[in-house]
Parts: sequence; C-alpha cells; structure tokens
Amino acid sequence: MRKWWFKIPIFIALAIVAVLVFGYIVFGLWNWLIPTLFHGPIITFYQAIGLLILSRILLGGAKFGRRGGGFGPRAHFRKHWQDKMASMTPDEREKFRDEWRRRCRGPWGHPSEDKKEAQ
Repeated sequence: MRKWWFKIPIFIALAIVAVLVFGYIVFGLWNWLIPTLFHGPIITFYQAIGLLILSRILLGGAKFGRRGGGFGPRAHFRKHWQDKMASMTPDEREKFRDEWRRRCRGPWGHPSEDKKEAQ
C-alpha cells in the first residue's frame, strides 16, 4: 500500500524548486528589460520572488484546487444546469437551446445563423 505522506516532501521540494526557477526568470528578465526600457531600478532575487508572489495574488487570485473547481458556487451552478438538462426530453433541450441562441445572438445576429435562415 502506498502511503500518501511520502509524496508530501516531494511536493514541497518541487514547489521550492519552482519558486526558485520562476524567481530567477523574473529576476533576470526584470534586470535585463526594465532598466533599459523604462529606466527602472535593478532588483534583487528576493524582490523578484516578492514580485512573483504579488503578481500571483493580484492577477491569479488565491485559488486552490482544480481550475473550474469541484466545489464552490461555479460547481453548484454547473451541477444544477447539468441536472436540469438531463431531466429534459430531447425536444425540450432543443427548444431550450434555440431560445438561448436567440437571446444571446444580439441585435445584429450571428453570420452563420443568418445564412441558415436565408436558406
């Protein structure tokens, strides 16, 4: 039987290596580009890691788990509509899809649908 706790040190080591590698990449690119292009300051390696963490927080959020998630409001919404669609008959599903295609088309329509209507 495989113990899951053997994987924890490997995960921690890989996370540390990833932070160091990405920090070095940010450090190198910043010091190569920013002072030349924008007359900005030269930064240290630790400041590069700080920038990396800051950009993750500001741009990527503090998301944990899989993208698209198996929990939270999105998953609940997705499950609700999957259940609703599964309980419909094929005719009801087609009618539902047609209605939402019509609603989401906008005032100018969609070129592929306009061709279908013209035929």
